[in-house]
Amino acid sequence: MKKHDVIIIGAGPIGLACGVEAEKHKMTSLTIEKGCLVNSIYRYPKNMTFFSTSDRLEIGNVPFISHGNKPTRTEALEYYRRVKESWGLNVRTYETVNSVTGEYPDFIITTSKDQYRSKNVIVSTGFFDEPNLLGIQGENLSKVKHYYDEPHPYAFQKIVVIGGGNSAVDVALETFRRGSDVTMVIKKNNLDEGVKYWVRPDIENRLKDGSVKSYFNSTVKEIREHDVVIKTPDGVITIGNDFVLAMTGYHPDFSFLESLGIQSRDEITKEPNYDEESFETNVKGIFVAGVVCCGYETRKWFIENSRYHAVNIFRSILDR
Repeated sequence: MKKHDVIIIGAGPIGLACGVEAEKHKMTSLTIEKGCLVNSIYRYPKNMTFFSTSDRLEIGNVPFISHGNKPTRTEALEYYRRVKESWGLNVRTYETVNSVTGEYPDFIITTSKDQYRSKNVIVSTGFFDEPNLLGIQGENLSKVKHYYDEPHPYAFQKIVVIGGGNSAVDVALETFRRGSDVTMVIKKNNLDEGVKYWVRPDIENRLKDGSVKSYFNSTVKEIREHDVVIKTPDGVITIGNDFVLAMTGYHPDFSFLESLGIQSRDEITKEPNYDEESFETNVKGIFVAGVVCCGYETRKWFIENSRYHAVNIFRSILDR
């Protein structure tokens, strides 16, 4: 069995950036992805526009030219396909990593399709596959969605949107404009501070005039087939409902990290234990890169500010 210099788990933008660094240093690498290329971006809402300009999403010195000031999901998918092709990256999609055994410099990576050997392993699995669950009765009903695709299926329906961040605001506005009867349930007493500045006036005006209804300092206590139970400062209420869109955020796959022997720095944030410079974890030869470094603090790392992880990781590997 051929031994690679590096196996990268996860073919998101930062996983691809790690593959690019391997190519730059003429190291053999394999990137394994359980979904499609940049699977998390593929699962974003179809009409999504990035917060950042395209140059801040670039990797591998491949230019990212978008038609507007901020690139769209479709443009990003095309761009990262181009990165993969430009660098000739060795990527296996639709292949799930089941286990990583052994130790540095001889890890065995067993997947749903094959088995591989590698001197080093980089985990760049992001966080989008693991939603933050509500932990309430009725959450498993088919009417409850933790992922949002597009507004049309919810047209003229009674929608409860849970959350006060950018995703919740976007969902509330898009469904409202397709004729949905929208109610937002927000745990805090205001919208998140990070709500996009060009969107905030829109949602605030809709909340003010009541065209989008809202309950602040409130939580959903139970979801039933035709209604939702909400705990508000004024008591418990029940409202009619067709769909619940729970925009409550996501987190890394902690069980997978633990199976690799990666410890947490903190039991509350669940941030993995890694060196701030090299991004090597407490397990020698296993590195983390990108948003997976966040634990529950998923607003700490983004594509824009974690592209350098790949550079630091390979600097450490080369130094060794």
